[in-house]
Amino acid sequence: MLALLVSAAWITVTHTTRSWFEKDVALRSELAVNGARRALLDGIERGDAHGLSELLADISRDERILAATLCLPDLRTLGATRDFPPALDCAHIGQKLHGDSPANWQPWSKFTELPGGDIYVSAFPLFRENRPLGFIVLIHDLSYTSPRERSTRRFLLIAFVILAVLASAVTLLGVRLLWRRWSDALRRMALGEADVRRPEFMPLLKDMRALLDRLAHEESSELGGGRWSPQRLKLTLQRHLHGERLIVVANREPYIHDRLPDGGIRVLHPASGLVSALEPVMRACSGVWVAHGAGSADRETVDARDHVRVPPDEESYFVRRMWLSPEEEKGYYYGLANEGLWPLCHVAHARPIFRVDDWQHYRDVNQRFADAVVQEADTDDPVILVQDYHFALLPKLLRERLPRATVITFWHIPWPNAEQISICPWHKELIEGLLGSSILGFHTQFHCNNFLDAADRFLESRIDREDFAVVQNSRRTLIRPYPISVEWPSRWAKAAPPADLARASVFAELKLPPGCRLGVGVDRLDYTKGIEERFRAVERLLEREPQWQGRFSFLQIASPSRTLIERYGALNADVEALANRINERFATGEWSPILLQRRHAEPAEVFRLYRAADICYVSSLHDGMNLVAKEFIAARDDERGVLILSKFTGAARELAEALIVNPYDTEEAASALAAALAMPEEEQRARMYAMRSLVSELNVYRWAGRMLLDASRLRRSEQLAGLLGRRDEIGR
Repeated sequence: MLALLVSAAWITVTHTTRSWFEKDVALRSELAVNGARRALLDGIERGDAHGLSELLADISRDERILAATLCLPDLRTLGATRDFPPALDCAHIGQKLHGDSPANWQPWSKFTELPGGDIYVSAFPLFRENRPLGFIVLIHDLSYTSPRERSTRRFLLIAFVILAVLASAVTLLGVRLLWRRWSDALRRMALGEADVRRPEFMPLLKDMRALLDRLAHEESSELGGGRWSPQRLKLTLQRHLHGERLIVVANREPYIHDRLPDGGIRVLHPASGLVSALEPVMRACSGVWVAHGAGSADRETVDARDHVRVPPDEESYFVRRMWLSPEEEKGYYYGLANEGLWPLCHVAHARPIFRVDDWQHYRDVNQRFADAVVQEADTDDPVILVQDYHFALLPKLLRERLPRATVITFWHIPWPNAEQISICPWHKELIEGLLGSSILGFHTQFHCNNFLDAADRFLESRIDREDFAVVQNSRRTLIRPYPISVEWPSRWAKAAPPADLARASVFAELKLPPGCRLGVGVDRLDYTKGIEERFRAVERLLEREPQWQGRFSFLQIASPSRTLIERYGALNADVEALANRINERFATGEWSPILLQRRHAEPAEVFRLYRAADICYVSSLHDGMNLVAKEFIAARDDERGVLILSKFTGAARELAEALIVNPYDTEEAASALAAALAMPEEEQRARMYAMRSLVSELNVYRWAGRMLLDASRLRRSEQLAGLLGRRDEIGR
């Protein structure tokens, strides 16, 4: 008798739980289709296959929906996600919808059991005014149901063994009836039915409703669009990548601890576009930033594991500092990275230098950073963001140690064409190293195309130009453009004084006469930044339009950089000599046309300078993106000021309202300076408003969010491929 009861209960529980899972998936499917029904119908009537494919991709972002396709009444496919299995084509599904014509279609679903997981297929007809336009097919991942069913069965068996000793059949029936009444009461309370007021349920009900409200708000915030923010980025990480903490690998650390002459310690923010972009992301998502510790007091501020919490006022994430010997730093950083790869990737007329010893140090340092990342990983599938040209070998090293990791590599500088990259003696090793990434990102599509060409030319690999991917040894690496940006709203802009106060204080410090106009440039002292070309444009402006003599000064903040490299030492002398020559030619009294300050400036001061300036001139000779331009826009909440931007920056492809120039063309650059100085306030506001609107939407959180969402889709695609692959094996 007991065996019969156990068997009956076993069958009942299995059937009930499976029914619950199916009802839950059916409800989620219906909600997803209903939410997109109008857009689907409109797209079908327009025949917009591309738009429908994007809409289906949005629908498949649901954590349980793996793939989707849209079929026409004649059973042709109009749109589908890339991972939709060919075996479940429109003709196959159309036969299941019942009825001898499309007008009689009914919703259909099917549950398929697999050893590696379960798939639930559902199809929904799409009618407009009783006219069938097609049907949508969704594939759901139900692999989570089997472990839950096994857990439920195991629990039931244990419960019956205990109840067989302690209770009778009547007691068991009473418990089951009581459980049903309790569940029904709780369900009705959750639905807000007024006739249920059980005080013992009130605390649980309060928590349940608060949780549902929060989930509904987060769901709406993420899927409903809107501007990317730290909160939305954090939610994206939690929902799509299970909330793993990020591991960022970059040569430069976000905060440097320096020893002062009086023995104190100060915290500096390095002059780096990479740091400016990534630091807000880490504050939003938390995790650990692995970097070279180069500050004079860095060793004194870490714990026993070489960690330090940052930022100093928030302590929202960790920095793991790596210590390099002078020989390693000279070979890896100054040598291969900045005397070799940096000039090679920038078309700025500096000859790259490659030495075997530098290459060996570069390999060794990449290996040491790989060891550190493995130590920091707390799961076997962490999310790792590898940054820039210092770590081209690192993705492959990580893939060998952590094969399930999601490695997102972002190359912050331009990627040259195949002929140029082949100058590097180890170009094949660099490309193979980068292809250890799950996703490899560049600033522009042009740089992506260059990388695909290089991989096609130098490696045995398959290039998927439709999906922009490189397939090597059955492993797929997506190649994607992710234009980097700045945080919005900027915390430094919030803290900066209003434009009129900033202008008054800056003019007083620089001893500029009343009515003078101010241009500003903020850069590392690097030959790719076009500082000499910038000064020559100012000189030509004063030659052509002498009315600006005594009335226009250009302030250049040039942070010393890579001073141990001979080319940078020569640049420092050349820039100073050029500034002195121009000042000797035009300076009168206390006024000088060029105000050159070779020093580091903290972000708070930089944003104050941006607000005080009439012009910001970014004259890079070759640049992946250039964040100075976007920082200037973020600072100008008064919608004043003019941005002059080199056409050789990635930012020029986005900021069309800036004055775009060829910095090598001195006449064109001087004309742009003149136009900026004469530009009416109304035009300034119109241009700045358009650029601020763009940067606010395409901010750094969107940059990181797009990479994380692509990583999530890649994981899901691999999961679906695994499920379908196992089913094919069973079929054979």
